[in-house]
Amino acid sequence: MLLKLKRRITDVLLLLIVGFLVSSCGRGNGELIGVQDRDDWYQDDPFGMLFIPMGSYNMGESDQDVPYGLANPSKTVSVQAFYMDETEITNNEYRQFVYWVRDSIAHEILGEFGDEEIVGEHKLKNRDGDELEVMEQGQVHYPINWRTPIEWDDYEEGGTVQVLEEDGLFIPDELPGSNRSPRYYHVRQIDVTRLMFSYYWIDFKQAAKRSSRTNGHFSRMEERVNFIKYRKDNVYPDTLCWVHDFTYSFNDPMTQNYFWHPAYDHYPVVGVSWIQARAFSIWRTGIKRSYHERYGATFWNDFRLPTESEWEYAARGGLDLNPYPWGGPYIRNSNGCFLANFKPLRGNYVDDGGFHTLIVAHFAPNDYGLYDMAGNVSEWCDDSYEESAYRWAHDLNMQFSRSVMENGLDDDVQPGLKRRLIRGGSWKDVAYYTKTSTRSYEYQDTAKAYIGFRNVQTYLGRAKGDGPESSAVYK
Repeated sequence: MLLKLKRRITDVLLLLIVGFLVSSCGRGNGELIGVQDRDDWYQDDPFGMLFIPMGSYNMGESDQDVPYGLANPSKTVSVQAFYMDETEITNNEYRQFVYWVRDSIAHEILGEFGDEEIVGEHKLKNRDGDELEVMEQGQVHYPINWRTPIEWDDYEEGGTVQVLEEDGLFIPDELPGSNRSPRYYHVRQIDVTRLMFSYYWIDFKQAAKRSSRTNGHFSRMEERVNFIKYRKDNVYPDTLCWVHDFTYSFNDPMTQNYFWHPAYDHYPVVGVSWIQARAFSIWRTGIKRSYHERYGATFWNDFRLPTESEWEYAARGGLDLNPYPWGGPYIRNSNGCFLANFKPLRGNYVDDGGFHTLIVAHFAPNDYGLYDMAGNVSEWCDDSYEESAYRWAHDLNMQFSRSVMENGLDDDVQPGLKRRLIRGGSWKDVAYYTKTSTRSYEYQDTAKAYIGFRNVQTYLGRAKGDGPESSAVYK
């Protein structure tokens, strides 16, 4: 009995000592110990993305400079670790963005907001006639109640479809003062010009300039406001690109079917401008962060368009100095089969097994596991196009991108300031454009039948293995 009592006293003393030590550590015990109880950072592989390790490589021409443009001289560049989409963004993936914008507009029209407090000056009414206080669009994000499904098949008097139709979300059946209908066979369709996405971003490059940070005419908060940018853009792809990109060519069926028909769900989206691709990246970041906030998880880096140096590094697949993503200098394998979807020979579009675009991942991936880094569709990069950029841009995460405030996303800027890099070549290009080092460009506000995109995301940390191997947040 005495022995048991001694053991209990010993256990209690040990617990008191441990508790004292823990409490002392929590106070720092006079030592510098940093902030305690911080969240463990953890990043699992984003769905559909592959990890690209950090590394250095020789960026630029690794073969003869065919046009002798001198726009891509060889240069050693280092790139930090990042994730990249395994394939180009497909029609069905981009359609998720379009539907999200469509549904958010429908929810706003129907007045189906969440329980969050809404303050402002302008009033809207929900379907029950109750007035709702809301701010002007663009000043706050509407707290939409996404749990309420939209009844797209409710055609009753005063029902969902009628309310949306009266507000103009659908193409009207009659034009005012005219007996003509803009509808085709009177079929009710969404007015895609209404699909406008409102979003914000921070112009870090402009904020970092000394001239921006030393202006005595503004307070610090006024300066901060100047760098938080707002924009509103239409998100629907330009389906007419199949017609206007090719003079005296019959591509009407592609215009009619390519974006919406299930047959093309897993084909790369085209007809998307650089501005729309950038808006998609911001939206994709937003829905992922909303999910993280729901579970109290630490957020990740943003989804974005790749820099030119990231794109070429990923395209090479670790095979430095090779002109194509698959390695060697040839565009056919040992069986004589073409290795990408492009325009072979003297215009024989079908000799590589395709005609226009092909389903993503049709050809073998490169050594990083990335598909279609050559051919199928060219891909937007974040960089602005400048012929001499390689000669003076930094060799650390090399990027030349004009500040949004300078290059302007507005229509009144000079065309030369709106050039954006495209890489990889497409189904309508000759083999030269499918090389890993070939540079080309298009204007950021144009949409083409041969340009798509994929996203990247900078890895949190130095390399895999730096942080915890798993997270209990989602368990």
